[in-house]
Amino acid sequence: MPTYVVLMKLTDQGIRAVKDSPDRIESSIKHFESMGGKFMGFYATMGQYDYVAIGEAPNEAIVMSFVLGLGRSGDVRTTTLKALSRDEFEAIVSKLP
Repeated sequence: MPTYVVLMKLTDQGIRAVKDSPDRIESSIKHFESMGGKFMGFYATMGQYDYVAIGEAPNEAIVMSFVLGLGRSGDVRTTTLKALSRDEFEAIVSKLP
């Protein structure tokens, strides 16, 4: 399955309710998995983004639906990256002329 990295920034609403974050994160993980995704990791980060989540999903429609739902909650804004494994990257590079 393709891998996706979701970068998240807390909104004003999200920071006001930060104490509820652990429950919201757990609920989001379960929802993502119920959609057919596979959760791989979650990190609270310092710097430009507040959270980073990594997961796999069968297709982009599932990921799009999931991150749109996160955005609708009003607690975070997301940036999503499709990631290639080292092996996938090497296979692409090996075919370059």
